[in-house]
Amino acid sequence: MADDEPTTSRRTFLKFAGGTTAAAAVAGCAGGDQGGAQETTTGAETTTGAETTTAGNETTGSEETTSGGEASREALLQQANQLLHDQAPWVFLNRQYSVYGVSSNVEWTGRRDERIDGYAIQPQGDSSEVTITQSQMDSGLDPHDHRETPTDNIVLQAYEGVLARDAEGKVINQLATDYQRVEDGVVEFTLQDGVTFHEGGDLTAEDVAFSINRIVQEDVGGLASPQSDQLAGVTGAEAPDDSTVRVMSDGINPTVFAVFATYCDVMKRSWVEENDGAYINTHMNGTGPFRLANYQEGVEVVYERNEEYWGDPAPAQGLTIKSASESSTRVNQLLSGETDIAVNVPPQDVNRVRNADNASLTAVPSTRVLFNAMRYDVEPFSSQQFRQAMNLAIDLDSIIENVLQGFAAPTGQPTLEGFVGYNPDVNPYPQDVERAQQLVEESGHAGVSITLQTPVGRYLKDVEIAQAVANQINQLSNVNCELEQREFQALVGEITTGNIEDKPPFYLIGWGNATFDASQTIIPLVTTGGALTTFENEQVDQLMERAQSMGGEPNGN
Repeated sequence: MADDEPTTSRRTFLKFAGGTTAAAAVAGCAGGDQGGAQETTTGAETTTGAETTTAGNETTGSEETTSGGEASREALLQQANQLLHDQAPWVFLNRQYSVYGVSSNVEWTGRRDERIDGYAIQPQGDSSEVTITQSQMDSGLDPHDHRETPTDNIVLQAYEGVLARDAEGKVINQLATDYQRVEDGVVEFTLQDGVTFHEGGDLTAEDVAFSINRIVQEDVGGLASPQSDQLAGVTGAEAPDDSTVRVMSDGINPTVFAVFATYCDVMKRSWVEENDGAYINTHMNGTGPFRLANYQEGVEVVYERNEEYWGDPAPAQGLTIKSASESSTRVNQLLSGETDIAVNVPPQDVNRVRNADNASLTAVPSTRVLFNAMRYDVEPFSSQQFRQAMNLAIDLDSIIENVLQGFAAPTGQPTLEGFVGYNPDVNPYPQDVERAQQLVEESGHAGVSITLQTPVGRYLKDVEIAQAVANQINQLSNVNCELEQREFQALVGEITTGNIEDKPPFYLIGWGNATFDASQTIIPLVTTGGALTTFENEQVDQLMERAQSMGGEPNGN
């Protein structure tokens, strides 16, 4: 229960977020996730039934068990990660580092979840305005109708959730003062008093319940939200009184508090019901520390401080968010004093920022994994042997060293180190061109031509990573790989339709998981029926179903 824990102010946990790992990250070291994650164990069993197995990954053949003799949730998630490594639904790439340039006019430290909250930015000297330049603008201002971090960074300035996280990733209160599990499948939140929306009206339990239902129920609020899987297991919410929100889940839902600490911005019910989608996507009416002052679609979003904010007022009087897809442009804007925070500083510009008199560098290992998704339902990616061959063709260490200059960590499973369910016995695929060519022959797809699609400018060195992957696949004597560059929003539009048939067969994408739990990557991306899945495997589905039927910690970690 949360009422035994002291309430931490939002500004306090934001100000110190990520600070402990920044120095190590700048040096190119993989700083450990705090994340509140359980200590990982090593006894994951592999029961893959795989056509082919890869070298370099030993397992103990035993499961960590609970006191009742049943496999623990941690062990089940570790088994799923081992199985997914062997089945190779992705070309596993790297954990992204978030690398930012920060003006001397502000004080701010980057977070692992890639969220840039203006409330945490402290103007210095005579400055009272803050400008942020990221790689993309928003896809609309409706906080329930997007799936990408650039839009998150824009809507979070005005909208808030019932819970949040402190600097170590632990769940803390935000619009809620208390949260507790009432029984299996039912939790309750008690709300803050005195919270008002920007356009007037007090926050009520009915508003929170409506916001939850708008995400998880397609017939609520005029929206089939693409975020339904982000509230995994949640089936609905109700307001038994003005200050209590009761949330129902299908089963125990062990990660329910973890997901509410990361997702579900609260909207005013009457405002949503009185306005159409076009209006909601160009206006904002939240409870947060900044109010929308001006919106130019695709150009910039300008905010003013919310003087009626329920918490301490924001340090900055004004905030502007704009974008530049070219990383060099963002860095030039930083060094010329046009912006205060530049997102995704590329490795070749790191020393320019470090050596500048008016800027500094901050970097942290993020919660985002980059990968090349392969659709299991189309040839040649329907073959496990071919998918493994694509992994064995890649020299991942070379990409990290030469393309990313150490600002990344290699991956061989969907779950990142420090997350609940990470399997420490699963290693990245080693490059083995001869074995890759042999597997291509065995797959029956020798001589095939494939196309890797990549966004431009969304992730740190995304095009260069994709180019390296395509070039290394082309080193195989029996596969040809071409590269196609895509505008990010167009590519995301195809990936997020909910239909696997709409997705490209082979594409580079990133996935940020700020819940620090394996399930919130595996379920949406690589299980049958997942919102963004490109893969189906009955054993993975069964492991995740078992894991999600087991209890979790009250704080969601």
